Amino acid sequence: MTPRWPSTLWVVRHGQSAGNVARDAADAAGDFRIALDHRDVDVPLSRLGEEQSRALGEWFANGEENGRPEIMLASPYLRAIQTAEIFRAAGGCDEQERICIDERLREKEFGILDGLTHRGIEATHPEQAEFRTLLGKFYHRPPGGESWCDVIQRLRSLLDTVSLHYGGRRVMIVAHQVVVPLLRTIIENLGEKDILAIDREGDVANCAITEYRFDPANGRDGNLVLSRYNVTAPLAGEVPVTREPDAMVAARG
Repeated sequence: MTPRWPSTLWVVRHGQSAGNVARDAADAAGDFRIALDHRDVDVPLSRLGEEQSRALGEWFANGEENGRPEIMLASPYLRAIQTAEIFRAAGGCDEQERICIDERLREKEFGILDGLTHRGIEATHPEQAEFRTLLGKFYHRPPGGESWCDVIQRLRSLLDTVSLHYGGRRVMIVAHQVVVPLLRTIIENLGEKDILAIDREGDVANCAITEYRFDPANGRDGNLVLSRYNVTAPLAGEVPVTREPDAMVAARG
């Protein structure tokens, strides 16, 4: 009987992006808006992000993870696709492995707050800053954007697909900072209080691994069990670890 879940599920945040760098510069300058020449979906990796992605691929290629991914899923955003492609080129998975792009893994959508810094939101949309304080990041939905609950709904659909098609396989998901803890919310059946406590511990590092392994003895039909969260050890040494929030940190939290 085929298990209902992958044998191993890795969830990886993309490498450092040009948006992460631009956000840092905007915050340092006290600007209202992040200086980007691209749509968020088209923001590429930074040079360091490319190095981080390559280092992660080499880590898997050297057999440090007791197996390489058999299935690669990625957000349609350029920085996630580039991370997956560089990972594959470095030997992290078979060079013939197709990277499956799934729009349900996209970044949280920020609506009217898109491109604004925390200071910019407070100056141009003070009512949204107040709503977010009252509702909390889990439930606040900016006009034209998404709440964390909205993201969770599409990620539930994604996990249904993973369960249906990839039982017993080794699967890697490459996505965004907010996707990593929200997948934990679903897989581990966490509540708002639980996931906010995890979020307060710190940002998910670029190219960090969150790993689940299937345990047939967990529950009636077996289940995925968290074995590691936000692990950056594979990137220690020559390639710096970065933990910058995404470009839209003010809206995301």
